[in-house]
Amino acid sequence: MSDQHSFALHARLKADTFEVIHLPLCRVLLMNDCSFPWLVLVPERMGVTEIHELNGIDRSALIEEISRASEAVKKVYSPDKINIGMLGNIVSQLHIHVIGRYRNDRAWPGPVWGTGPAQPYLAEEAASACERLGRTLALTA
Repeated sequence: MSDQHSFALHARLKADTFEVIHLPLCRVLLMNDCSFPWLVLVPERMGVTEIHELNGIDRSALIEEISRASEAVKKVYSPDKINIGMLGNIVSQLHIHVIGRYRNDRAWPGPVWGTGPAQPYLAEEAASACERLGRTLALTA
């Protein structure tokens, strides 16, 4: 398995997100859908498609970074619930979704996938969201 120095973000993730911050293990991305406060964490390990493929240190770091991302979404957006998901059926590169949910969102109480077209951010809204989330994540070490 290659290390983070040869890491390449999957083209689909790159096209559908904005970069927020780099944590010790994961690249944190904001999904380009303002319908939900939606982060994607991508461990910067080449060739990894499943959590069990990470070594023990990286698995522990991943859980901590998922918790940090959840806390940041909660602080910035005050959702009613946080959903955490890992599917990988379309993009096999290991990535974890951390999604703030509201009882009045378009998908409640079901999953967000397949509930309608993404509502892209305006450029200034995306920049503001990335800045706030990045600042909050930087403070939740």
